[in-house]
Amino acid sequence: MKKFLIKTAKRLGYLLGSILLLLLLYAGGAWLCSRIPVNADARTQGPDDISIYIRTNGVHTDMVTPVCNEIMDWRPIARFQDTESKDTTFRYASFGWGDKGFYLQTPQWSDLKFSVAFKAAFHLSSSAMHVTFYHQMPTNDRCREIRISKAEYGKLVQYIRESFRYDSLNRTINIVTHNDGYGSDDAFYEATGAYDLFHTCNTWANNALKACDQRACLWTPLDKGIFYQYR
Repeated sequence: MKKFLIKTAKRLGYLLGSILLLLLLYAGGAWLCSRIPVNADARTQGPDDISIYIRTNGVHTDMVTPVCNEIMDWRPIARFQDTESKDTTFRYASFGWGDKGFYLQTPQWSDLKFSVAFKAAFHLSSSAMHVTFYHQMPTNDRCREIRISKAEYGKLVQYIRESFRYDSLNRTINIVTHNDGYGSDDAFYEATGAYDLFHTCNTWANNALKACDQRACLWTPLDKGIFYQYR
């Protein structure tokens, strides 16, 4: 019995040690990769025709674009009528990709369930696109303006469009939520891809910046990595 307990304790110790090592490697990799810039000289080249924004709530990074301009009209894809307010005078739309369970079942951190977190961490859930509309987009520590060319904006549009799922009529698929825990200017849609520890909402936003040739980090699961490049 004593030998069994010793052997069990050793195995448990190895398991806990392995988990701790993986967590340290993950955290260290995230920190290191977030400090390695991609497209570091992006803003020293080319015209700056259009303003886009990166915006964080302290956890999630969203990409913010004009609702409509000569390049793209988002209104058929992210529809005003899918919001509770149904306001048609919005000027900006923010796009945030993420785990569907997190978005719909966890409006507050206090609502987080282990099952939701486990599925999100290990690529076991589906994804959603969270769209929030705004009249104004003031810049501050949590919202940075980025000026890009029309060609670069076209690349960003393509990246965001490809992150939505579409039905047989090529329409985005609205997720009815009754805005529980969210504002009256929010809407949710089915999205492509799956969330996991290595492809988070912030990874999606960082990849959006890469897609349109803007300054980004090599890889990051956190909003801090993106905003470090725009400090």
